Amino acid sequence: MKKIIAFLGILSCFFGFSQEDTSYKKRVLESAEIDLLFSYYNQDGDNAAVTGGEGTEELTDAASSIVLKIPINEDDVLTVDTGISSYTSASSSNVNPFDGDINNASSPFSASSGASKQDALVHFSPSYSHSSDDRNKIWNAKAYVSSEYDYFSLGFGGGYTYLFNEKNTTLSIDGQVYLDSWRPQYPIELRSGFFDSRITGTGDYTPIFEPFSDKKRNSYSVSLGLAQILGKRAQASVFVDFVSQNGLLSSPMQRVYFADRDNFFIEEFQLADALEKLPDSRFKIPFGARFNYYVNDYVILRSYYRFYTDDWGITSHTANIEVPVKISETFTLYPTYRFYTQTAADYFYEKEQAVSTLPFYTSDYDLSNYDANQYGMGVRYKDILTRAKVLRFGLKTVDFRFSKYDRSDGLNAYIFTLGVSFVKD
Repeated sequence: MKKIIAFLGILSCFFGFSQEDTSYKKRVLESAEIDLLFSYYNQDGDNAAVTGGEGTEELTDAASSIVLKIPINEDDVLTVDTGISSYTSASSSNVNPFDGDINNASSPFSASSGASKQDALVHFSPSYSHSSDDRNKIWNAKAYVSSEYDYFSLGFGGGYTYLFNEKNTTLSIDGQVYLDSWRPQYPIELRSGFFDSRITGTGDYTPIFEPFSDKKRNSYSVSLGLAQILGKRAQASVFVDFVSQNGLLSSPMQRVYFADRDNFFIEEFQLADALEKLPDSRFKIPFGARFNYYVNDYVILRSYYRFYTDDWGITSHTANIEVPVKISETFTLYPTYRFYTQTAADYFYEKEQAVSTLPFYTSDYDLSNYDANQYGMGVRYKDILTRAKVLRFGLKTVDFRFSKYDRSDGLNAYIFTLGVSFVKD
């Protein structure tokens, strides 16, 4: 989950069909649009990876972004997405549990008040799309950059979409590359020069640790998609992704405790035996399908299924259903349900279950065997005539959604998202 879930939100992209130019060619996007997106995420649990699979997972994240879509001409659209996500994490604060109030940081189930408790991620992502005159071919290019205290990400990619069979069939291919780098923040007891006279345990404290020499993480992905209109009421699509990662795939701040080594403490806080150690490569293949069915003027069924497998031993299944219900010309309700289940990675061990002679090990419960349920409800307001104005932009839609997430390992979360879309007059 971590920070990644905190970025859950509503990204509404609307394509206009209206005025004709002198060549009578419809514009891909009639006028500039702005989407304002906000989300708030709160989670709790007792299996923090920073403290070796046992400890507080309390985290809050507030994120906001602005998505600006600008028609360059009849065929081309520039989109710019920029935003910031600010989080407070009890588990991350225990990278150094001794930099705040020592009485409150003496247990993995409490948080340090030090600097590592808070962080912010800033991202900037421009993209450009070009459509052919007949609107049957679309090319796009995109870039991405983000930065937070201990991680920097640079990405780029592009894609091609082809519509045929009177636009009833759509084929698409997309590729992306991310070239990331860590600025490792190791647990305080593993840093050079650390010494504390309060360490207790049998013998000398000698953890297994060497700083990571490779601090890069590269990801490469190719996505293939096929969508088909099956009739006046039904539409289906299938997709498959191929994702390859290499480099530093372990997290530099996540402790591991072994079964075959003595325990050492400072007050109630257990010191690391080692950091998690994972392979330097990973290959993932998710594939799935969507099926949407128009029941009547008031109800639509939207369903989704995904199967995932990788060479770390994880397989997972995701099923999602959403049922938009139109209650008036301006309001629509969106009840949703999502189920997820996965097997554990080959390298996952609960606290003090792994032994130090293993080649790879982690106590990150995101790589464990678990099930998850997510229940949600959303409401959309659509201002058909864009009567509400802000400067020269008219209000188009307002989306608000709430979700509750429960995982079988005890992690639970609440997610609030708000999206407001404006269109230029």
